Amino acid sequence: MKPAPFDYVRPSSVEEACRVLAEAGGGATVIAGGQTLMPLLALRMSQPFILVDINHIAALKGVTRVAGGTRVGPATRQADALRDETLARHLPAFVTALGHVGHYQTRNRGTVGGSVALGEPAAEMPATAVALGARIEIASVRGTRTVPADEFYLGPYMTVLEPDELVTGVVYPDWPDGHLVLFREVAQRPGDFALVGLVGALALESGLIARAGVGWFGMGPTPIRARQAEDALVGSALDRIDPQAMARLALADTAPFDDHHVSAEYRRTVGARIFARALAETLGIRSAA
Repeated sequence: MKPAPFDYVRPSSVEEACRVLAEAGGGATVIAGGQTLMPLLALRMSQPFILVDINHIAALKGVTRVAGGTRVGPATRQADALRDETLARHLPAFVTALGHVGHYQTRNRGTVGGSVALGEPAAEMPATAVALGARIEIASVRGTRTVPADEFYLGPYMTVLEPDELVTGVVYPDWPDGHLVLFREVAQRPGDFALVGLVGALALESGLIARAGVGWFGMGPTPIRARQAEDALVGSALDRIDPQAMARLALADTAPFDDHHVSAEYRRTVGARIFARALAETLGIRSAA
């Protein structure tokens, strides 16, 4: 099939893009990398009247250090982010997760903001934003606002973003130097969306866990933060942590489902195992699950 007819607009500034979105009255769709949108257009599952190409807006690209964190422009190519030294130094969990997004061919076009804003429940980038405590910067002709990542997602492919709004940045807060990375995913093939996955970070201080952030993907209708496990981990001494008990707490916040790939029970069973193993291996606990 071929896409339905649409007008194409290539704004050169955030302000111009917001004006186009506002004037479209909900009939416009933003395109950056297009790795999800282009197939939807071809199948006519998405039929916008106007396609707003944000690739020529310089303010939406690149990685910068900001007060207390690192800001990633939404139009930053995933392949560029993987090679970025600032991200490698300050956000190793982000880089680890990004390396599992799609394939190198799709990462050459796909953007960080596109993945974050799409809200695919089984994708790595939304869960990473939730786990690390990122903030989503949003603009429209009505002004700007910032939404915590764990409040951004409402359901599968559903977010708080209004039709006239544009994601202008994703800010990831700093984690202490030397913090540890948690990451595991199970997929049918490399590059496929995960059947079950988790991503997170742990900061240690004087033999105790001082800070924890863990997010699930593929375990519910949105990326899910494992709050009960985070709360239990913070303040715990490494030699007192039971990985299997923490896995049970982490699962308590999830809402796994049956689909044509696997069952909810499979997701619960595998999720518990990969969480316990990831935690044990990351912390050097010998009694791994």
